[in-house]
Amino acid sequence: MTALVDEHPHLGVEPVLRELNIPSTTYYRWRQAETEPCERHRRDAELTSRIRQVHDESGGIYGSPRVHAVLKREGTRVGRKRVERLMRQAGLAGISPRRSMRFPQDAGMGDRGSDGSYERSPDDACAEEVPAGVA
Repeated sequence: MTALVDEHPHLGVEPVLRELNIPSTTYYRWRQAETEPCERHRRDAELTSRIRQVHDESGGIYGSPRVHAVLKREGTRVGRKRVERLMRQAGLAGISPRRSMRFPQDAGMGDRGSDGSYERSPDDACAEEVPAGVA
């Protein structure tokens, strides 16, 4: 809305607002919001910088639950979902502590050949070698 009035200053603010059925107080409130953010946006900016600091101090490991816990421990009253939203908007994410699947080196598979496939060791038993009447 403010862009329309800015692009066509010769039309005047009041006639454009009257034609669009927009109260002039709404227009001037929009104008003020562009130059002076509301309290919530200012607080979000402060929290985002503190969240960024906590995240960096952890080496980029902490996610929103731990960042929220640190802020709570420091006495900052903030909701968990707000921390999640601010971290998402700032592009911050923690590292998941998932375990990788590790297989033992010598699990009876033998050694890998030059082509990457496993060679069978003589001790390996397979279904083909089991006598017919045993199973």
